[in-house]
Amino acid sequence: MRANVGDMLIIQGHVVGRRARKGEIIGVRDPEGAPPYLVRFGDGHEQLVYPGPDARIEPGTAG
Repeated sequence: MRANVGDMLIIQGHVVGRRARKGEIIGVRDPEGAPPYLVRFGDGHEQLVYPGPDARIEPGTAG
């Protein structure tokens, strides 16, 4: 998994009825874009995340 600052991290829910968590990647420690990522979620919470197999990256908008 590779990401850049500005990309979105989507983590799928494991419980029926629980929505996916979506957050903006605001920090990437590895120069090649490998995890962990500092992510800001929609509620403003920031967390260092090591994404699992239930996560995917969506490219951010350029500009």
